[in-house]
Amino acid sequence: MNLNQIDFSKVLNDDQVYDHMMANYDQLGKNWINHQWRWMNAVYQAFKDHYKYMIIISLVEKTLQFYDQMNIKLSYDQYYSKSYLQIDKFSITELCQKLQLPKETVRRKVLELEKLKVLKRFKKKIIVDRSSFSFIKPERQMKYTSKYIIQIAEILNKEKLYTKKLEPDFVENVLKKNFSLTWRWFYRMQIPMVIGYNDMFKDLTTFHVWGTVCMNQAFNYSKSLDKKNSLNGSDDYFNYQKKLFKGDYMKFNEEIIKESSGLSNGVSAMSISDMTNIPRATVIRKCKFLIKDNYLKLNEKKQYILTGFNIKRVLPYQKLIFKNKAKFIRKVLNLLTIS
Repeated sequence: MNLNQIDFSKVLNDDQVYDHMMANYDQLGKNWINHQWRWMNAVYQAFKDHYKYMIIISLVEKTLQFYDQMNIKLSYDQYYSKSYLQIDKFSITELCQKLQLPKETVRRKVLELEKLKVLKRFKKKIIVDRSSFSFIKPERQMKYTSKYIIQIAEILNKEKLYTKKLEPDFVENVLKKNFSLTWRWFYRMQIPMVIGYNDMFKDLTTFHVWGTVCMNQAFNYSKSLDKKNSLNGSDDYFNYQKKLFKGDYMKFNEEIIKESSGLSNGVSAMSISDMTNIPRATVIRKCKFLIKDNYLKLNEKKQYILTGFNIKRVLPYQKLIFKNKAKFIRKVLNLLTIS
């Protein structure tokens, strides 16, 4: 589309996307939690170590930043056709600052990645070897992200703020065609989010375990809403999260939950382990920490569920995360408009 054809009065801004996401959160909450949970699973699955993956994608983001600064656009296939990715002026200190991790932790993880031959260092340069591409290529993630973008677009369509009708294949193709640009936007949303949760939960495995309990509860809540015809109205972000974290929907819809097949009210350590591939002993240890810090509690079936404390601790941080999410969604939707 020629720039002269663009009606700039129809270009979205961050506040429009943010406000409508928050106001219609009952339509988005379950899918956003699922989107993030799937991403955390991919983070862990690559090396069975969240921090190794975060180091790799931080280095990848640095290459994407370079291409953006040089006004070089690479598609998904072009980017991953290379035999390696070279990062100039590599610095452990820079990685520590970006990921807000202790220097000894980053240095140890980099050495472990070198032993795996994923990274190769040459003085002040570092190379991400092609052998790691299969671990970090976001093929599936692009599909999940495309579907979520379409959900936001549909809400904005109803409000007549966004006019383009989108299909999953089209969104995914645009993301791939503009990969060096769009996936830098994605990492600039995800990396700070993970850093913040790492600080809140003391490590990423603990956050991953908590997120799995959260996802289970979100699916139960959404199922109760479907059965109850959305409780005669829509929930904004705060009301959705309040019911989710406090478990109010369990009290109001106990008969519905009992009728539901599949997920139970809570989730066991064995189920969390099966869902994430995190060892069961590790899951139990992390859950003990989460119970001690009042993020989780056990129900009468000895399953893990969320506590009301999450409203006070997690919600204020999530609102900051969603500002970054709104920025990412806005940029992609505007790009889709002119594609």
